[in-house]
Amino acid sequence: MDKILEAVVMSSYPNNVKQGLVRRVIEAAKQPMDSEQCWSMLELSTKLYLTGDTKYKREIGKEVLEVYGHYHPEEFEEFLLSLLQEGYGPLGKRSHYVLDYIQLGLQFILESPSANSIFSLLRIEVLRKVCERPSPKQCAKISRLLTQHPQCIPTGKHQVLFCQQLIRCIGQFQCVSEGEEDIMEFLEHVNKVSGLLQRIWRTQTSAILPSLKELFTIISSTEEQEAPSNALASVVQFVPLELMDGVIRNLTNDDSITDVQMMTAIGRMIDWVSWPLGKNIDKWIIALLKGLAAVKKFSILIEVTLSKIEKVFSKLLYPIVRDTALSVLQYMLLSFQHSHEAFHLLLPHIPRLVVSLKKEDSNSATSALEQLAELIHCMFFRFSGFPDLYEPVLEAVKTLPIPNEDRIKHLLGQNAWTSQKNELACFYPRLASKSETGKIGLINLGNTCYMNSIIQSLFMASDFRHSVLNLTEGNSQPLMTKLQWLFAFLEHSQRPAISPESFLSASWPPWFTPGAQQDCSEYLKYLLDRLHEEEKTGKRIYQKLKESSLMSQAVEHHYLNKTLIEKMFGGKMMTKIRCLKCLNVSSREEAFTDLSLAFPPLDRRVRESTSVLPVEEIGPQYIEPPENLNQLMGSPWILRKPPNARDPAAPPMPVETLGFQEPEELANPLSANAVGTDAAKDPLPAFGEQACAPKDSRSVLDLINYFLSPERLTAENKYHCEKCASLQDAEKVAELTEGPHYLILTLLRFSFDPRTMKRKKILDNVSIPVVLKLPVLVTPEDTEEICQHGKDKAAPGSGFVSVVYDLCSVVVHSGISSESGHYYCYSRECTDTVPHGQPRDGEPKPASDKQLDFEIQWYLFNDTRVSFSSFESVSNVTSFFPKDTAYVLFYRQRPGRQSCPLHEALAEAGRLHGEPSLHKDLMEAISKDNILYLQEQEKEARNRAAYISTLPKSPLWWRDFDRDKDDDNSSGGCSPAAGGGGSGSFHGLVF
Repeated sequence: MDKILEAVVMSSYPNNVKQGLVRRVIEAAKQPMDSEQCWSMLELSTKLYLTGDTKYKREIGKEVLEVYGHYHPEEFEEFLLSLLQEGYGPLGKRSHYVLDYIQLGLQFILESPSANSIFSLLRIEVLRKVCERPSPKQCAKISRLLTQHPQCIPTGKHQVLFCQQLIRCIGQFQCVSEGEEDIMEFLEHVNKVSGLLQRIWRTQTSAILPSLKELFTIISSTEEQEAPSNALASVVQFVPLELMDGVIRNLTNDDSITDVQMMTAIGRMIDWVSWPLGKNIDKWIIALLKGLAAVKKFSILIEVTLSKIEKVFSKLLYPIVRDTALSVLQYMLLSFQHSHEAFHLLLPHIPRLVVSLKKEDSNSATSALEQLAELIHCMFFRFSGFPDLYEPVLEAVKTLPIPNEDRIKHLLGQNAWTSQKNELACFYPRLASKSETGKIGLINLGNTCYMNSIIQSLFMASDFRHSVLNLTEGNSQPLMTKLQWLFAFLEHSQRPAISPESFLSASWPPWFTPGAQQDCSEYLKYLLDRLHEEEKTGKRIYQKLKESSLMSQAVEHHYLNKTLIEKMFGGKMMTKIRCLKCLNVSSREEAFTDLSLAFPPLDRRVRESTSVLPVEEIGPQYIEPPENLNQLMGSPWILRKPPNARDPAAPPMPVETLGFQEPEELANPLSANAVGTDAAKDPLPAFGEQACAPKDSRSVLDLINYFLSPERLTAENKYHCEKCASLQDAEKVAELTEGPHYLILTLLRFSFDPRTMKRKKILDNVSIPVVLKLPVLVTPEDTEEICQHGKDKAAPGSGFVSVVYDLCSVVVHSGISSESGHYYCYSRECTDTVPHGQPRDGEPKPASDKQLDFEIQWYLFNDTRVSFSSFESVSNVTSFFPKDTAYVLFYRQRPGRQSCPLHEALAEAGRLHGEPSLHKDLMEAISKDNILYLQEQEKEARNRAAYISTLPKSPLWWRDFDRDKDDDNSSGGCSPAAGGGGSGSFHGLVF
């Protein structure tokens, strides 16, 4: 009968004829027959089923086998047992249908006496099979077989080995086709295999940990040519979460695991974010990241975050993995708080992602946008000071909800790697090379941005920098020497950023709390005072300008009696108080290094007083004449009609922005022309030239004029008049009598709120003039000396002159209180290498003031990062970022008609001597450190190359965003924004 069947199957008869003949053979097979006939037929049908070259032959073989299993069970059982013992065909060339054959045969021998023997053989067979690394389809068949017949699952130590080998099989799974049907079939196969592991672990929990150990061995291996399959993500989803803490603890405390292995493993786990069917993957990834933070493996965390965060971010395009990717992204960003690097890697991609999610217009996309916006604002809060970089991102998310500060602080507080900021100091910064600006940053040593911004502002004050660098060795000024070394390294180091730790410890105000945010203005005052007192007590600096032939003996004597801080930042101010009863005036001259400018009341720009000088006016203050007019003669308050006979109680005239030409000489208010037509044009007490500012914003001019305007002392502030010997109403006025070379203005933004018992911040936008003209009162002697130097045409006598200042630095505070937030600064070089005044002989006429002021390059200093910027950015920073407000301003006095001879000498000396030369020890220290840095770079490059060489080559995954750039393509079926969850892009997503 077997020969008949074989002849029929192999014949060329039509299929209907063959089918009829086969039917007859099958009917005959249902009849009793001897064992030899049964074996012959079983061998033939087995051959057709396992090795048939057509589907028809395999179907015939299957049909005959089923008949013999039903009608000849004993012979079938004996044949199957023999087949399992001896095998069918040579090893390595086994049929793909062996597993189907076994599954078919098992249904007929479940109740047979030899069933246990067959199950025992199958346990060995399936273990051998998985050791051969079968394809996903074959593994799925094994899983189906063992799921239906759990008696065939290996037991004991073989069960653990089986699970480990099955995981190794999954690690080699690859989907070779990009067709959607093939991908879905592949995912189905993976699910069946991982489901078998879940079934085994559920009944035999002792197999879980050895299985996970094998999994970690696979993903941490640095020897594999290709990365293990992301299908391994399907294994983790079935591990009970209650085991997570113990597993992570064992891994992170295992000394046998090298950093490279751990880095490789966590990197590959993060790649699992791409797996579309995994559950709890994000929980395991985050748990391992937290575990590494707990054992202070910060170098691993930094490397992995920076290398993987863009890939995780790109997966937000796909709804099917969006939740997992967003969860991992949130932790990676919120925990990476020592540096802005990770967040800044995402900045170019955020606007495109936002556009894509808005187009998708689904609940998933809306939720993702809200969470993403919250995350972005947390990063803005943590890493402020990058307005140029953040503007496009801010524009992209401007319509999305903004979290409150408590929520931001909560998120940042619960996710940080460590609360000890100094533990991360050695890992910051990770800058490959010096900034393209050529400038050098300062490392933040733990909330020391207040110091970094002040140091950079002082460094960019070129006259001060040159004087500090010119100090001689052994000058007996330890703090100034440390500043000299810091400036020298900022000038000549090859490092992208240097640590100011030595200078911080030397200049630290004793009342400052280590690690806490401090007030940069308070630090600046303390620093300048320390430097001044150090020199003043006898530790003199080398006076290079002493030999300058430009200085008169009087000026030289005046100059040499001043400390460097006085010469650079010192000014003088006369405070006068006039009793309104007896009109007696007391005055006191005081030195200052900065002017602290309070904000005028919101409803007016200057103090309300009958003696208010209109804002545009320059010169002595006007007061209402008292009845005893004669007593006023000779007093500092000069009687003068208010311009245009304006009512003193009326609001002051608005400040006008001047053009960039030099103003005409200010008329002497004591001269006959003082009340003429020109005088009625209201020249300004403080002039300003600036870019267009918002209409409702305040100006630095408002604050200066408010500072210089008279203040009425009444009620509890009454003045004790010595002449009257009692408390009297009085009026106080401040007048500048000597303008500093560098004018420092501090905007008093912080005030104490007795209701909340905290210092609050005034967030008003203040427009900043790039050129400031300040009224300075000069004595007859000063006027005469100025005239002798040809600097002014004013007649001898007391009066005000306009001193011109150029903006050179702006320290910005980002935040809403002085106890928190961040400082950064904008700076530019203000020098006289290109004169502002008349050109020297043979020199071309310089460009206009406007061109000079706006063409000088601005820089943005934000701790380690230094970038090019512009005055436009300085002017608009608060408009874009309301919590980022100008706080401390540095202006440099411009040499001109009203300049002090001392400042002229400083400027001329700078031109004559050029860049300062450093003493030998300092030059050698810088040279050695530069060599050390190059060696460090070479070592780092070798280590990184070695690490990269261990990693498998991966595809260009960022094509997700590149593909989304083109709006014309975004409406296609493959785009996530087109709806349907991006199923058409499955292959690019998962594999």
